[in-house]
Amino acid sequence: MKVLVTGAKGQLGKSIRKIKNQYSEVDFIFTDVEELDITNQDDVNTFFDKFKPVYCINAAAYTNVDKAEIEKELNFKINVTGPENLAFACAKTGCTLIHISSDYVYNNDSDEIMTEESNTFPKGEYAESKLSGENKIKDVFSRFYIIRTSWLYSEFGNNFVSTISNLCKRKKELNVVNDQIGSPTYATDLADAIMKIITLDKGLYGIYNFSNKGFTSWYDFAKKIVEIKKITCIINAIPSSEYPTLAPRPMNSRMSKKKLIDNLNINLKYWEESLKTCLGQIS
Repeated sequence: MKVLVTGAKGQLGKSIRKIKNQYSEVDFIFTDVEELDITNQDDVNTFFDKFKPVYCINAAAYTNVDKAEIEKELNFKINVTGPENLAFACAKTGCTLIHISSDYVYNNDSDEIMTEESNTFPKGEYAESKLSGENKIKDVFSRFYIIRTSWLYSEFGNNFVSTISNLCKRKKELNVVNDQIGSPTYATDLADAIMKIITLDKGLYGIYNFSNKGFTSWYDFAKKIVEIKKITCIINAIPSSEYPTLAPRPMNSRMSKKKLIDNLNINLKYWEESLKTCLGQIS
């Protein structure tokens, strides 16, 4: 079974590569922009005709939320045109698309725990592009799993965990916002869930939320990182108003994962447990 993974150099792509030996029945094809430019429809069609993947995991994404306000065209190409091109190729060849989206599409500032049917209020170029990418896929065909995830981190690359860890080596105290609430997602847990979807595919296509269990703030997330790593660093809680950013951030990223659990039988780990696992890998 051939499984194409785009964005192989990113956090999720590397996490899938990390667990690939657990799936001897799968022939993984890892690509990044050098091997496959998903923004070029001809390249995508040629690639699919040659390799004939049965599943395509689209882990490619423009993820610099603030820079997206400036690099609007590039953000759109990667997050909207790319998924659309993959959807057309998948529809043509009978391939199933697994596309990674974001909690940013909700941007609901209430205390609501959002389901996949909740209203979407994307704010900013990145958020709008992620929702547009979803809609392009839905317009093309129905053989897809769109996974909305939040606060992704891993032992690879730059993310909140690595940023806090590195800053605490150089500073005695940090200010972290405490009024944005959501769930961290360990990329390896997401990779495991995706592979379970593939290996036990029930054909229950659609949109699914995925993140680790439990809710927290960025402030408490940072405090837990410091606690587990036993770093001497003071974490100060501040409101978002004291940490302005170019692009707006969701105040509420609480997502219900009931649909995922009920339909796909995927077990979720608590975010603290997965954070310990990740930091153990880094150590």
